[in-house]
Amino acid sequence: MANFYTDNKDLKFQLSNPMMKRIVELKEDNYKDYGKYDDAPRNLEDALDSYDKVMEIIGDICGSIIAPNAEQVDIDGPVCKNGRVTYAEGTKQNQEALTKAGVYGIALPRRYNGLNFSMVPYVMAAEIVGRADAGYANIWGLQDCAETIAEFASEEIKREFLPRINKGETCSMDLTEPDAGSDLQAVMLKATYDEAKGIWMLNGVKRFITNGDADIKLVLARSEAGTADARGLSYFVHDKKWGGVTVRRIENKLGIHGSPTCELVFKNAPAKLVGDRKMGLIKYVMSLMNGARLGVGAQSVGISEAAYREALKYANEREQFGKKIIEFPAVVEMLGLMKAKLQASRAILYETSRFVDIYKALNALVTPDRKLTPEERKENKKYSRYADMLTPLLKMTSSEFCNQNAYDAIQVHGGSGYMKEYPVERLYRDARITTIYEGTSQLQTVAAIRYVTTGSYLEMIRQEYESVEIKVSDSVAAACPDAQKKLEKVKAQLVEMTAQFEEAVKMLEGKPEEYVDFHARRVCEMAAFIIESYLLLIDSLRSESFIDSAVIFTERSKAWNSERYLYIKECCPTSALDFYKNVKADLDIVYQD
Repeated sequence: MANFYTDNKDLKFQLSNPMMKRIVELKEDNYKDYGKYDDAPRNLEDALDSYDKVMEIIGDICGSIIAPNAEQVDIDGPVCKNGRVTYAEGTKQNQEALTKAGVYGIALPRRYNGLNFSMVPYVMAAEIVGRADAGYANIWGLQDCAETIAEFASEEIKREFLPRINKGETCSMDLTEPDAGSDLQAVMLKATYDEAKGIWMLNGVKRFITNGDADIKLVLARSEAGTADARGLSYFVHDKKWGGVTVRRIENKLGIHGSPTCELVFKNAPAKLVGDRKMGLIKYVMSLMNGARLGVGAQSVGISEAAYREALKYANEREQFGKKIIEFPAVVEMLGLMKAKLQASRAILYETSRFVDIYKALNALVTPDRKLTPEERKENKKYSRYADMLTPLLKMTSSEFCNQNAYDAIQVHGGSGYMKEYPVERLYRDARITTIYEGTSQLQTVAAIRYVTTGSYLEMIRQEYESVEIKVSDSVAAACPDAQKKLEKVKAQLVEMTAQFEEAVKMLEGKPEEYVDFHARRVCEMAAFIIESYLLLIDSLRSESFIDSAVIFTERSKAWNSERYLYIKECCPTSALDFYKNVKADLDIVYQD
């Protein structure tokens, strides 16, 4: 069977990014663990070699076990009996294989039995697993719960829970409720402190909880009586062994069948406070959600990779009218755009991961005896802000492209793609959730629009990307003699697109809030497409593998952005607001009927 890491050279390419030197130095704190732990690296090359070897192990397990199990897991799914969940047999095999390999909790510090890997290989593992089985990716990824405990919990809680991750214990983040979905400040699950027992007790219901019968649960609950907003919410950790939580049912979903999505009942469930009271949503969940959105980005790229490969394989095998369908221009165009969307999604996925890596590693350096230098504080602020800026764009565009690639993969297959005999049918169903959970595409727009209106995206594009010199490496020039010319043209197009984006933003200045909201998705996507095009351009300077995608994606982005620009230009505020009001009026009529 294939190895899902070694058969994809785009992955190893990300480990060679120039920023990895700084990332590894920070993560290893000048390699202070060397000699203290057997697996601790002594230098950059040693660390990158460890990343490479572990990715190869995960890639092998994904290609030989998880992917072959995916179809049957999709059919069998988990079952709920007597308030507990039992995984499908294939899921159990997946879990056992990764646990035996010792690759759970790879981003955790070594003192908790982790490998202390940076975010880049952690996200890479999530992508590889997502390609093999998107449903299982939700179990493997732990929804960033372990990392949240490591970052914010007390040392006592860390020692109690984190070493168990490496043994294969699972996690869930229990946030949403029947009346609190995207609006988490409406959470009402009650947390009451039991003075006699010296522990918190949780009571209430949670719904749509991914991997809801997990061993370790992070729960958002209302700790402050009489409150109804975010300031009354705290964060808690619950151990399944303590009892008090039962699974009412597993939701019957369209896709990701291997991942049990549960409704949970908490009845005097013991829990321990994570961090400070009243900071549950304001600080800890926001951090957790950003990590989870990075995970969905990786899952989306994994599904896109699987969909593209299935489409490419079928197009090379299927014959119509005396020739293989890949020889038809319409099919070639579709496949080229699929690959461009895939590589653009991967480019922003790892760029965001690198930004997260740097600011989280800097935060981890801070101790009572170690403060950040002025230069480190400046670096921390920059990359924390960049990570916050790119995360919503990553989550929105990678999930949307994932759905589009799954759709096109079925189209390449024709009628066969609609049948369950081909995996693209499952990929299509699995892809659909990615634009919904961990914040819909519409909510990502809400998170991103402030960086449009404040000029932050424009500043980032001009300072970080437009300033890059277009000079291809010797290896790229040798492999593609006209690379320099192609990429100079791409750069010129992107400069024009950036100026157009700037004009579009100016059109929103001074307009009513509803008008800005009306066009928010359009301008946020314009920013995303420019950034992703630049990232492909920059990658093309080091590898010829990205040149075609840089050209295709930039040309398409130019057309997409022009469409959005013209709509904003021609759509006067009055007509836009009238449309907004009319839709709301229609909604009132529907409810009256």
